[in-house]
Amino acid sequence: MTRTPRIAIVGGGVGGLAAALALERQRAEIVICEQSPALNEIGAGLNLSPNALMALRVLGVEDAVIARGSESDFMVIRNWKSGRIISRMRRGAFRQQFGAPNLTVHRADLLDVLRRALKTVDFRLGARCIAVEAYDRGAVARLADGGEIEADIIVGADGIHSVVRESVFGPDAPRFTGCICWRGMATASAVPRDIAIAEGAMWMGPHGHVVHYPVRRGELINIVAHFDSDSWTEESWTRECDVSELMTSYAGWHPDLLSLYPYSARWYKWALYDRDPVERWSKGRVTLLGDSAHAMLPYLGQGAAMAIEDACVLSAAIARYGADLDAALLAYERLRAPRARAAVLGSRERARENHLASPWAQLKRDVKFALRERFGRDKTVFQTAWLYGYDVGRELQ
Repeated sequence: MTRTPRIAIVGGGVGGLAAALALERQRAEIVICEQSPALNEIGAGLNLSPNALMALRVLGVEDAVIARGSESDFMVIRNWKSGRIISRMRRGAFRQQFGAPNLTVHRADLLDVLRRALKTVDFRLGARCIAVEAYDRGAVARLADGGEIEADIIVGADGIHSVVRESVFGPDAPRFTGCICWRGMATASAVPRDIAIAEGAMWMGPHGHVVHYPVRRGELINIVAHFDSDSWTEESWTRECDVSELMTSYAGWHPDLLSLYPYSARWYKWALYDRDPVERWSKGRVTLLGDSAHAMLPYLGQGAAMAIEDACVLSAAIARYGADLDAALLAYERLRAPRARAAVLGSRERARENHLASPWAQLKRDVKFALRERFGRDKTVFQTAWLYGYDVGRELQ
């Protein structure tokens, strides 16, 4: 095949748009199939660690994303009850250590930057994919309205509930983690100054933790709360709830944290499920990317980063192997699967450490955090070179 490859991407989220941008730079013909009628995004924040910024650098949009995000010097870890600072994580040192900052952004802002960078992509909005089928030399996506999209490659970037993954590899068996999550967004200027929100913070307590941090250059505060409970098992990200649920679940936690909750006009909740990474990412000319291949718990903040890295590697593999698209997909999977799997397993381990129930276990964890800071070791349990120091651009050279 000497012509320009036609690639259909199912899903217009972070992974799908990043893949489109990476592949467009290789002059591929790109179609994005997105079930929503518009590329709107729920109000949620994202943490972009240095490896994510280095991947965005490969895509040519690092500076544009930094201009829309917030970069804090510190992330503080606080005791759930007293508010005492257990440790300060020096995020300001990330640039020096890894060559890129740690950034917090509004998800909609990241999507907007990616979307604006695209020049020739054919967006098919309101196009719900219900199945895909792989052939020896191509694949087809079948749509709910009876239409079809044929392509040389189909990329499933349709998230944790991937239709593409299920079509190719069969249904999976997600496991409920026993954890409920809530998310909200507060306007920073409306929050009284005496509430301890000047820096990003993680409050760690028995059976739960809460993270809040600035987005949109400090205009908004993203709040995500996690609590062990089996009272809710729905996985949707868009189910609204009342703030009273948080006040009840976090009764006894520090007043500064509790007083922050009502400043979010809306709260959403979902049950957190875990999935094992798929054994194979590709079958024929269909492959997976991002959460569809390796959905992970949020405790390392690597979901978006891994999807953007995937996009860079997929594009580079197709550029390297040219007409041999089968070899390109095989190389992509071999390069990405081990790292993505390590991130999935690392996220599971972090979940256990964040929600320790025993006071003695909590004390040991807190002392470990404090000692790492006391002796000047910036490589905390949250900051490891294999994860944050990974430069996908250098890897592909």
